[in-house]
Amino acid sequence: MSFRPSRLACAVALVLFAPIAAHADDAASTDLDKVVVTASRTEQTLNQVLSASTVIDRADIERLQPSSLADLLRATPGVSIANNGGPGKATSVFMRGTESDHVLVLVDGVKIGSVTSGTAAFQDIPVDQIERIEIVRGPYSSLYGSDALGGVIQIFTRHPQGAFVPNLSVGVGSWSTLRGSAGFSGRGSNGWYSVEASHDQTHGINACRGKPSPGGGGCYTYEPDADGYRNNALSLKGGWRFDEQWDADASATRTEGRNHYDGTSSNFAESATQALGGRLRYRPSQDALLTLNVGRSADLSTDYESGVYADTFNSHRDLASLQADLGKVGGAYGLTTLGFDWQRDHVVGNTDYFVDARRNHALFAQWQQEFGDSSVQGSLRRDENSQFGGKTTGSLQYGYALTNDLRVTASYGTAFKAPTFNDLYYPDYGNPDLQPETSRNWEMGLRGTPGWGHWSVNAFQNRIDHLIVFDSSLTGPLFPFGGANNIDRSRIRGVELAGDTTLGEWRLGGNATWLSPEDDSDDATHGNLLPRRARRTANVDVDRSFGAFSVGASVFGSGYRYDDTANLHRLGGYALTDLRMAYAIDTAWNVELAARNIFDRHYETARYFNQPGRNWMLTFRYQPRS
Repeated sequence: MSFRPSRLACAVALVLFAPIAAHADDAASTDLDKVVVTASRTEQTLNQVLSASTVIDRADIERLQPSSLADLLRATPGVSIANNGGPGKATSVFMRGTESDHVLVLVDGVKIGSVTSGTAAFQDIPVDQIERIEIVRGPYSSLYGSDALGGVIQIFTRHPQGAFVPNLSVGVGSWSTLRGSAGFSGRGSNGWYSVEASHDQTHGINACRGKPSPGGGGCYTYEPDADGYRNNALSLKGGWRFDEQWDADASATRTEGRNHYDGTSSNFAESATQALGGRLRYRPSQDALLTLNVGRSADLSTDYESGVYADTFNSHRDLASLQADLGKVGGAYGLTTLGFDWQRDHVVGNTDYFVDARRNHALFAQWQQEFGDSSVQGSLRRDENSQFGGKTTGSLQYGYALTNDLRVTASYGTAFKAPTFNDLYYPDYGNPDLQPETSRNWEMGLRGTPGWGHWSVNAFQNRIDHLIVFDSSLTGPLFPFGGANNIDRSRIRGVELAGDTTLGEWRLGGNATWLSPEDDSDDATHGNLLPRRARRTANVDVDRSFGAFSVGASVFGSGYRYDDTANLHRLGGYALTDLRMAYAIDTAWNVELAARNIFDRHYETARYFNQPGRNWMLTFRYQPRS
């Protein structure tokens, strides 16, 4: 199907502006007082945040009934998803046209992701264990260092909502899919805890339609079978307030997967992702807060070829930070933040990396201030890397309230991305002479918070230098087939439109993104689109409740994209329609039914890799309300 994004964009505009004519109820206004932390590393209300941000809470997850984390992220502004063959397969997230390793991912404050590939295993994070997702778009190296060139995604696992609240879900679906989760959480006068476990298994679909070499593509092999997937996950969280000055909390998450796929050197993998974190806070006065964070994450993978061991890729990351937040600056609302970050990356496996460990430490400072109708957020950071030396990044954001419910924002920020271990040292590909990628981003925004809901428009331009790409012209003993090189530049321009409202009993939300992610190099690829980024995407959600019964629908559309830097292999646009319904049997029991891709559209987000056709999921959920 050739998708024309203008049709869905018109639907998004209707969602945004129809309420003006329909005189929607003021009760539809978005809750802008919810607290978020990702945009500044400090507590802010969503209304105070100056960056382009999206928050997905537990109520949204239960209403939308997503099959995976990728489903949730795909429907947010500025995000493109590339998946290698269906449920459980490698999933890449491109934010605002930047590379898939330009997105920093945190789980309960702990940075996750492979230090060899530079990407996080989105496909292995179960949505049943997620309480909230905070997404900030734009450069955030000035607060988080390397990786945050395109934006930050922070995932918070389930949190207690009462004295003792159990939860349970059991689901069955297409391709012999079985899902289950169980957990309990609670809080008292001084402490809280949460325990969650989940299981997911499916026979899956045929991941790849590649052909035998020569002339193959994608997986470079032909294995017409169902490629199954199994995942087990566990998360533990707890905290304690010792007195008015001291409190502490800790978290631990681990997912373990078994994944079949199609490939020439391996076609089965056992993997695990884990994150351990602890936080200690000391508040000596109302105007000062000291926070110590420590953590460790691991990305573990062992590959097999038809049951025979092939290789191991294990990476570990140790983290620590000390942060001081000092308030009431200048006699008005204000906050000064000073901090120190430390990180050590280490690779273990049977692949020979010339260097298998490196360290990074950084000092950062941030200033937030309100002057009447004006708001300012400025940050500066200096990173010192054991391989690349020093990098300084900064950001300045400004907001001005034109009226009580209309604000204009402007920002400028710089960011960088250190090469991964694969970029530097992977055999026959890595280039040890690579330099970090750097970027400069300008942005303007306008947002409204009228009584009928909220809307926002953001326009940006991001220039990336020393972009790391595969360079087939590299020759020599290290590069028999080409390798990684700093030869390209890119210029990414885009506009994001988003909003939500309530019309009578109907809840409507939508967004649309227009993107121009272009190669700005001086060679033959100048002006080409960067691979696997869709130029246009849009999403509309419609939901309504009829007493105990609720229904909803989502329509997502993506324009065409290319699978290669030469723009020779075009992947057509597509539109997906999902339907959902739920029935509250009583205050604790719900039954949910989701039907996805109901028109059975055939499409690809990565060349030769198949995507799910029409499918369904039936879920019984037990969750008493506190």
